[in-house]
Amino acid sequence: MEFNKQETKEKLKKWTLRILLGYLALSFIWVLTYRWVNPPGTFLMLSRKFSSENAKIRYDWVDYENISSYLKVCAVASEDQNFSDHTGVDFDAIEKAMEYNKNHKKKRGASTITQQVAKNVFLWPSRSFVRKIFELQFTFMIEMLWPKERVMEVYLNVIEMGPMTFGAEAAAKRYFRKSASKLSLEESALLIAILPSPLKWSATKPGPYVIKRQRWIIRQYRMIGGTQYLKDL
Repeated sequence: MEFNKQETKEKLKKWTLRILLGYLALSFIWVLTYRWVNPPGTFLMLSRKFSSENAKIRYDWVDYENISSYLKVCAVASEDQNFSDHTGVDFDAIEKAMEYNKNHKKKRGASTITQQVAKNVFLWPSRSFVRKIFELQFTFMIEMLWPKERVMEVYLNVIEMGPMTFGAEAAAKRYFRKSASKLSLEESALLIAILPSPLKWSATKPGPYVIKRQRWIIRQYRMIGGTQYLKDL
């Protein structure tokens, strides 16, 4: 009887290890594939589609070189100023956010652009400790397998930028009637300004707070060197 218990434990350990290694291998292949293959969609897009059956998802993929340099740098200026230096997680930003959140009701996040790509492209739209663990796993895989330009390209193509609107090209056409490559600095900063709450804030009818964020992003854009920043990626 004791022998059977020990044998069962050993088999369970072996199968657990096999499942874990199989999962990691499939995850690795999935992330590596998306280095060259553009994601056909995200789980958030599916969620939005199911909740609005008659609405059409706006999602038009555009390559990195066809996205305004202003938009790329504005995204860094607002979302992740250590984008070119970190390896997926910005520990300095996390420490600053924790200090800030101690004394403010409105909490500040510290997710990097890479982390946002991980949760938008590979994971389901929810908040939990378990999902955070998966997010970190995919974040480090992305940083290991993708160049920074690819991370930025995917981010600006899949990020939600309004009701049923995903990515720079769809947002540029919807709000400014032009392609993402033609966005000005002011338009780029305005699009990035609504990202914390793209379903609440509008790029076509920006309120005082969004205008304030737009101006702040433009100042940060200039502080990190403008489009010259992209040469360091």
